Amino acid sequence: MSDYPAIEISGLTKTYAKTKKAAAKTALKGVDLVVPRGSIFGLLGPNGAGKSTMINILAGLVNKSSGSAKICGFDLDTQTRQARSSIGIVPQEISMDVFFTPHQALELQAGYYGVPKTERRTDEILAALGLSDKRDAYVRALSGGMKRRLLIAKALVHNPPVLILDEPTAGVDIELRRQLWDYVQELHKRGTTVILTTHYLEEAEALCDQIAIIHHGEIVANESKTSLLSRLDKRTLVITPTTTITDVPKELAGLDAIVTSEGQLRINYRSGTDSISGMLNQVKAAGLSIGDLRTEEPDLEDVFLSLTYAADKNNA
Repeated sequence: MSDYPAIEISGLTKTYAKTKKAAAKTALKGVDLVVPRGSIFGLLGPNGAGKSTMINILAGLVNKSSGSAKICGFDLDTQTRQARSSIGIVPQEISMDVFFTPHQALELQAGYYGVPKTERRTDEILAALGLSDKRDAYVRALSGGMKRRLLIAKALVHNPPVLILDEPTAGVDIELRRQLWDYVQELHKRGTTVILTTHYLEEAEALCDQIAIIHHGEIVANESKTSLLSRLDKRTLVITPTTTITDVPKELAGLDAIVTSEGQLRINYRSGTDSISGMLNQVKAAGLSIGDLRTEEPDLEDVFLSLTYAADKNNA
């Protein structure tokens, strides 16, 4: 089993039938996707792109229209039990029985997966997620952040080799977000494959080693983070002059430059064709004295917007 990818999806489609209120909608259009085992894999896309549909198919909550999906080599159609036991899913929505305690909720979840009592790690998981002191409190008494931790704990009771986190830090504070990511990275070090969907692109950029972007039900990019970030040959030279300026000097009219409200001069350039030293000579020739300067690289948000904009144009 160890030779198989964590997730292998081929030609996956999903069309929702029309209703009285809505026309038929194709949410997934023949998606092919391979998630390498042992990776922290980012699955990004705007609202309505198809992320949740794909995750719900893997979770068994939505029936696919066509195509195939395997989890750790187990086919969802023909090896359903093995496939489902290989994956843990943390949903975006907080939904649980509020009349159980965290300890009872995890024991019940472990029972669903057939984990023998002698192999259960309930107290260990509660401790790892900072819930030991709430072990016997009713779930209804937990804060929103603690309930989200409990969702992660429930997804881990059967020790799945693949963990899917669907917007796990939505609406949680910075401290809890950091704690969650510390624990996720610890799980990854132990060999768990982590698949992350998030609207916080800085999180994906910091955590993921490979990223796929889905838009209009199609994968528009799937490559390493380094390769994805190199797609945009755009850099920005940020200059803080020693004297205040409000407009771009006419001598720099040929550059892609703006002046910010803070009085900084920002010059966009292409690393392969434009010379920084040449631009600095032009700035000095314009009579500006440089107090500070730095360069900025494109981030994941820049690449994401570029790719989804291109996909929008193709679907227009």
